[in-house]
Amino acid sequence: MILKFNIVKGIENTSIAKGIRLIVFVNEQGFEDEFDQIDDIAWHIEVWDQGLPVAVGRMFKSDESGIYTIGRIAVIKEFRQKNIGKAVMEALEQHARQLEAKVIELSAQCSAEGFYEKQGYIRQGEVYLDQFCPHIKMVKKI
Repeated sequence: MILKFNIVKGIENTSIAKGIRLIVFVNEQGFEDEFDQIDDIAWHIEVWDQGLPVAVGRMFKSDESGIYTIGRIAVIKEFRQKNIGKAVMEALEQHARQLEAKVIELSAQCSAEGFYEKQGYIRQGEVYLDQFCPHIKMVKKI
């Protein structure tokens, strides 16, 4: 596996983010409101393996105190369990450091909480529903 990463600002500048998010979040998981106005201002990461699009994610500045939010991490089913999600998180965290982020927060699906804990994120607050799916806020100082 040879991963290639590309980070662009604005969803219109990525050729794969919409497609992978539709496959993972809408088709597989049943979310309806997948895209929002944040997509236009967020940094989007594309991940390719030998020319095949395999994963995406996004990150945006949450406020002026150096808090950034990472989200919409999606890996194509055939490429899961190969540490690609971890590589996406590491690349986005590195980009956040370059942008002088102090803290990263995210809204984790509860089923993925263990994955984010392994990346150093700490659970914060109570479980809440995003559409129909239980989520938990998680944070990490970088």
